[in-house]
Amino acid sequence: MKVEQQIQEYIVSQPEPKRSEMNTLHELTLQVSPGCRLWFTDGKNSEGKVVANPNIGYGFYTIKYADGTAREFYRIGLSANKTGISVYILGLTDKTFLAKTFGETLGKASVTGYCIRFKTIRDINLDVLQAAIRHGFESQHGAA
Repeated sequence: MKVEQQIQEYIVSQPEPKRSEMNTLHELTLQVSPGCRLWFTDGKNSEGKVVANPNIGYGFYTIKYADGTAREFYRIGLSANKTGISVYILGLTDKTFLAKTFGETLGKASVTGYCIRFKTIRDINLDVLQAAIRHGFESQHGAA
C-alpha cells in the first residue's frame, strides 16, 4: 500500500471533528512544503504490538547516533491521540526553542521541546502553527 493511501485511510479512520481537523493540518503542512517526502508509521513494533500512536510524517532529516550509525526520519509529524492532536517538530537542538518562539502566541496548547499538543484547532492560531512547521522544515542539521 502506498504511503499516500495509508495517510488517507488513517485520517478517514478518525471520528469527526478530528477527521476534518487532521485533514486541515495535513493540507496545511503540504502547503508549507509541497512535494515533501511523506511517511506513515502505524505505531506497531516488529511483533505487531501497538507501542505508539500512528504518525504521518513530512520531510526528512538524518539522525546521527553516538556509535556512528545514522538513519533518516521525518522532520514534521502529525498524530491524533485520545485528547486531541499532536504536531511534532523534530531535529531541533534547542529544546526550549518552540516554547520560547511560538508558545505565547500559539493559543491553548502544550508546547514541549519537540511537540505541540492541543485539543482542537479552534484552540490555536493556525498561522502561528504554520510558522512553527515552516521553521521545522527550514532548520538545517538540527539547528534551532
